[in-house]
Amino acid sequence: MSYIDGFVIAVPNAKRKQFIAHANTFDAIFMELGATRVVECWGDDVPDGKLTDFRRAVQAKDGESVVFSWIEWPDKATRDAGMEKFMKDPRMAAASDMPFDGKRMIFGGFAPVVSLPA
Repeated sequence: MSYIDGFVIAVPNAKRKQFIAHANTFDAIFMELGATRVVECWGDDVPDGKLTDFRRAVQAKDGESVVFSWIEWPDKATRDAGMEKFMKDPRMAAASDMPFDGKRMIFGGFAPVVSLPA
């Protein structure tokens, strides 16, 4: 069964185009390394919650939008090998110019337990 890496970040609205360019560059590398799908979603309907919410989770500030992203891999072994190669890839040097604060990124790996066909 597939394996999913999920990410939630806050991106300054003024850097939306820069973020999309950044995502296109790095998402292509994930695809090279075995990912089957990468999706980047710009927050459109991200309400404030009473106890928790996406904005608080990433400490989003005024003028920032929440981005929810995921990478789908064929399995965890492919993901582990792909991520190891990704972290050693010389193209990662450009990651230091991220259009968001990586310290506020939330991420994790997930094993699907329910998967319905598209």
